[in-house]
Amino acid sequence: MNTNLLLKTIKKIVFLLFSLFLFYRSIDLLQQLYYSNPIDYSFGETLFIALLINLLIVGIFVFPGYVLPTSKLMPKRYWQLKNPPLLNYLFSALGVNTYKSILVLLFWGKKSNQKKYYNGTREGLEKFNFQTKQSEFGHICALIIIVIASLFLLFKDYYLLALFITLFNIIVNLYPVILQRHHRIRIFRLAKLVHG
Repeated sequence: MNTNLLLKTIKKIVFLLFSLFLFYRSIDLLQQLYYSNPIDYSFGETLFIALLINLLIVGIFVFPGYVLPTSKLMPKRYWQLKNPPLLNYLFSALGVNTYKSILVLLFWGKKSNQKKYYNGTREGLEKFNFQTKQSEFGHICALIIIVIASLFLLFKDYYLLALFITLFNIIVNLYPVILQRHHRIRIFRLAKLVHG
């Protein structure tokens, strides 16, 4: 086994184990909340727990996406953009472009980071398309699970926590899903220009 393959295998194992650890921590935290009372937590603790729940659950789905083609678990029809005008409207109305600008400023501003996603070639376009699907898969799965967790907490009278979790879920998951789908509208247009 060559060194590169060995390192890739180790990375896969570590990322998948980390995902399992995050799954365990998420279940543990939700059980702890189930057996406690909303009044046991201060405003600041509630805010922190809401952020933590979002980050833990996102990690469960995002980390495997770095080492496995998780987007292939979705049916092909899911990836078809059925209503681009509606998507463009949501992108604009919800201020996703501002969100994107903040991400570029904080994370993707360097040219080297941008080239990881798209290097200007036809192959790069296909890779970028794949990366948008990988990212969206992680965020859409997390979004759904977090909605379920919020409903579970509502039944336990965690109204403020459910509200904070929902707000973070919008920022951490819904906006990225819209952003990745919007990227694919542009990728489709570029691909049409490239392929004629």
